[in-house]
Order: sequence, then C-alpha cells, then structure tokens
Amino acid sequence: MSFINRLAEIFSGLLEDSGFLLLIDGDGYKYIIMICVAIFFMYLAIVKKYEPLLLLPIAFGMLLANLPGAGLMAEPTEDSVGGLLYYLYQGDALGIFPPLIFLGVGVMTDFGPLIANPKSLLLGAAAQVGIFIAFLGALAMGMTPQEAASVGIIGGADGPTAIYTTTKLAPHILSTVAVAAYSYMALIPIIQPPIMKLLTTKKERAVKMEQLRPVSKTEKIIFPVMVSILVILILPSTASLIGMLMLGNLLKVCGVTEKIASHASEALMYILSLFIGISVGATTDAATFLTASTLKIVVLGLFAFMVSTAGGVLLGKLMYRLSGGKINPLIGAAGVSAVPMAARVAQNVGKEENPNNYLLMHAMGPNVAGVIGSAVASGIFLTLFQ
Repeated sequence: MSFINRLAEIFSGLLEDSGFLLLIDGDGYKYIIMICVAIFFMYLAIVKKYEPLLLLPIAFGMLLANLPGAGLMAEPTEDSVGGLLYYLYQGDALGIFPPLIFLGVGVMTDFGPLIANPKSLLLGAAAQVGIFIAFLGALAMGMTPQEAASVGIIGGADGPTAIYTTTKLAPHILSTVAVAAYSYMALIPIIQPPIMKLLTTKKERAVKMEQLRPVSKTEKIIFPVMVSILVILILPSTASLIGMLMLGNLLKVCGVTEKIASHASEALMYILSLFIGISVGATTDAATFLTASTLKIVVLGLFAFMVSTAGGVLLGKLMYRLSGGKINPLIGAAGVSAVPMAARVAQNVGKEENPNNYLLMHAMGPNVAGVIGSAVASGIFLTLFQ
C-alpha cells in the first residue's frame, strides 16, 4: 500500500470515528438543536448574567452531552470504566449532593426575617400551591403518582429538592426534572416579573414596608433546633433535607464554628454547584431528551412554577388589604424557595415603582420559608408514594 493510500485510510478512519458524521445522519439534527439550546443558555449566563453559577455549568454539561462520540455519560462496562460525568452524576442519582447543598444553603440563609415576621411563613406556604396543582394536572395527564409528584415539586423552584424527590420516586425522569428545575431557578428574573406585575397594581408595588425588629442570637440558635425537631417528627422523610439545612444554619449562628461554616458556604457550595450543574446538564442527551414526554414534564414544571409565584403574590395581596396597605404583595413571589434569587427579583420589581423601596429583607422571610415549604412538600410526597 502506497504512503498516500495509507494516509487516506488514516484520515478516513479519523472521520468515521469523529462526531461529525453523527451530526449529519438521520437524527443528527436533534444534537444540533440541543447544542444551540446549550449555547443560548451560555449566552443568558455570561451576557445577561442570569444566575451564571447555575446556568453556565448546566449549559456546558448540555453541550458536552450532545457532542456525539464524547461518551462522558457512558456507563461502565467490562471493556470500559465509563465516562467522567457518569460518576459525577451518581452524586445526584444516589441523593448525596442535594442534602449537602442544603447544608451550604443553611449556612448562607438568614432566618432572622422569618423569625421577626412569622406571617412570612404563610407566604412561603402559599407559594407551594403550584406543586400540588401541577401534581393533580400530571395525574390527569396519565402520569403515575410518583411521576406526578416529581414533576410537581419543580414548582418549588428548588433544584436540590426536585433531584432528591425524583431519585426516590421516579428516577427514570430524573434528568428532565433536574434540568427543568434548575433552568427555571436560573430564569427566575425572566419568568417572575411579568406574573408579579400582572397580579398587582402600581400602588401595591410601591408600598414601603416598615423595618423588621432585631432578632436575638438566642432566637436564631433555637430556631433551627426546634424546626428540626418539629418537622422531622411530623415528616421523618424530610430528615435528610431539613436536617442538613438546619445544621448548616446552626453552624452559622452558634458563633463557635466559623471556619466550618465558611467552608460549607463557600468552597463546598461552589464545588457542589459545579458538579450538580454540569452533571445535570449532561443528562440532556438529544436522543432521550427531545421527546413528547420530556416536553410534557417541562411544560408542567413551568406551569407549577408560575402558579406557585401567583399563589404567593395573591396571598400577599390579601395580606396587603388585611394590613391596611402595610404589606407589599411582591414579597409573596419570593415564597418559592430559590434563595436568594426570588427575593432579589421582588426587590428589583418593587424598586422600579419606588426607588426608595427596600424589600429584600422583607422578601427573605417568605423566601427562606419557601425552602422549608418545598422540603415539607417533598416529605409529604415521599411519605405517601415511596
């Protein structure tokens, strides 16, 4: 065989082993669609700065999963050790990463606004209504109770809780539920404001709330301990999430574990967010993701999130009237458990109407209540259907 023929054979083999041929075969357009979606998400994360710590790893994981031939999510076989992201994904699939994320969230969470204004708990509860309405809708569309519960929990806008619930109830739809939950968390600045403005008047959005009372250190120490005891005794299935959330918060407020709290809220959270984001994004393989059932889950999840936002705002409007106009109903939208993204959105929308308005700390009350609320909703589903 001549040198030229041998060289041609080598290049032909390289082309056959490359992913380019897979992109132009019958289903290659699906990979191209998913690659375009991944690039769009990167644009939102980098240019628009929509929660880049979440959206960028998800987008890049999505990109890697849809480059044919990469095999980063390949399962291990007798002849192969499996792909890198497959092993990272086991932290999601085995329910390890979500409770650890809750540990970091607990350190980063200030329950002071909730303690100072216990009525915030009602707004956090109202913002979980979308979970149960979407659950009923999913049942009506033919899903099993386990699948319906996993889809409904997306309405809490809590990625770790959605992953944890789905791993226990319907692991076969974990990839879709996880991507939907984290994507909606990242897109809160786009999804929530139109709903908030539709359901409120300019006068309501401009309401300036009174400063919250100071909360003592003793109150802050007692709170996570009491919440752990009460919630876990009522719903033992919430122990992993509520336990880690409250442990993280206790590490922060007790004043004797500063170094542990610092690492849990910074290094640990960044690492876990990266691992969860890229591994969740890597589950969006075009061959399995672009299906009718996936579209159904994504649509139902968006519906759940929108209804949850509306539920919080509507209860906020009721409290606005009952308080004689002292409560800004926008803080109700922060009742979804995306901390602190939803609270920041309430602050920004309120400031558009009244530049002197500062709703962030008031919105943090419903926001942290929503974290507890979504974990409780998860516990109810796990108790009923696991």
